[in-house]
Amino acid sequence: MIVRTLDEIDATDRDVQTPNWRSKRIILAREKVGFSMHETVLYAGTVNDFWYANHVEAVLCIEGEGELIDKDNGTTYQLRPGSLYLLDGHEHHQLLPKTDMRTICVFNPPVTGREVHDENGVYPLITEESA
Repeated sequence: MIVRTLDEIDATDRDVQTPNWRSKRIILAREKVGFSMHETVLYAGTVNDFWYANHVEAVLCIEGEGELIDKDNGTTYQLRPGSLYLLDGHEHHQLLPKTDMRTICVFNPPVTGREVHDENGVYPLITEESA
């Protein structure tokens, strides 16, 4: 059994920060449970382009508001607490937080915590075995 708090992740290698967002990696590939889970806060007024070509991601908005744009077809969705989106087709997407947005994200396959978005917003597929 694993019991972990968000506070104990602060300022560790599980606490990844960029100018646009902060992601606390609660569960990672090293836990060997088949998925990873993160709390990610996207900052108001930022433009975030992502494309998870190697992962399926589910995102639940629990605080804040923003827009999700499916860059593959131009559809825009309004996000608010209780909104969930699932990138089951590896969609290119853009997030535009109107306010700080706090989300809970689940990735399959799980991320290791060492991934960095490339110029296309893609996380490379890194496994614990390739570490």
